[in-house]
Amino acid sequence: MLSRLRSDIQCILDRDPAARSRLEVITCYPGLHALVLHRRAHWCWQHGFKWLGRFISHVARFLTGIEIHPGARIGERVFFDHAMGVVVGETAEIGDGCTIYQGVTLGGTSLYKGAKRHPTLGRNVVVGAGAQVLGGFAVGDGAKIGSNAVVTKPVPAGATAVGNPARIIHADQEVQREAAASRMGFSAYGVTQNDDPLSQALRGLIDSAAGQEHQIALLWKAIETLQAHRSESNCVPGDAATSEHFEAARLNRLVDH
Repeated sequence: MLSRLRSDIQCILDRDPAARSRLEVITCYPGLHALVLHRRAHWCWQHGFKWLGRFISHVARFLTGIEIHPGARIGERVFFDHAMGVVVGETAEIGDGCTIYQGVTLGGTSLYKGAKRHPTLGRNVVVGAGAQVLGGFAVGDGAKIGSNAVVTKPVPAGATAVGNPARIIHADQEVQREAAASRMGFSAYGVTQNDDPLSQALRGLIDSAAGQEHQIALLWKAIETLQAHRSESNCVPGDAATSEHFEAARLNRLVDH
């Protein structure tokens, strides 16, 4: 038990730059207090002391502002950062190394008793502030849930889900967009990953500019190739007209692609 507590304290020191000492973490971090009390409540729940487990959970909610059902399963090195208003349902499972911010709900969409109603978070999942993860599905290892996202479907490992309803961001596309934006003199991090019309317009402009840049590069390459062949054709007077006609057609094909 002490080794697990030390692990929980260390994970807070590692992930929160505001944490200055172990004493501060032990005395001033409600996320740690909620975890410690939940383990006792969960033990009671597992051993048939249902009322006592619920009562300990109720006391923990009163003291920390974090509501965790005693039936929920929580792994090691889980960090509830700030965490006021977090709600974790009865059949929810949180894997090792997860980070959960304030206002998060791991809730259910079914009223059937005994069924898997709440989500399962894999290892090292990050759930942003205000996100709602609703249903008995899995969120893969290393996935990220954006702030205020409403997730009702499984999220693949390593993916990022944003928006309401949540959509999966393709990492390759975002990397390309960031590189294009950097060449234009600003960072795409200024574009919020949500459904705001202005954000969508900016993303569209970045993608359009990147596509035009690619077309211009192909055009320059085709012109250079045409000039090289024209220089060669000047050495053979009889074939000059035919060569120019051929290269003009080739240039048109390159530009079209």
